[in-house]
Amino acid sequence: MAKAQNIVHQYFKKQLPDGFRILVKVNPYLFTGTEITISPDGERHIREMEFDEDIQDDLQADAFETCSALEFNLYLSGLA
Repeated sequence: MAKAQNIVHQYFKKQLPDGFRILVKVNPYLFTGTEITISPDGERHIREMEFDEDIQDDLQADAFETCSALEFNLYLSGLA
């Protein structure tokens, strides 16, 4: 199994028609991650997630697109 410091996370985002934005960080080995939901007024809700091995297919089916670690972490820290 890969060590935690050697894992390259994957990042995804989706803009919803109602103005909400969702960003997701996925650990592709442990199937864990973080989801950030941002409301149209800028309120952030952050939660830790556990996924199944089909997470890549699920995100693709839900029209998520890839994003950068920088973008994700800016929203996570509240700087964006």
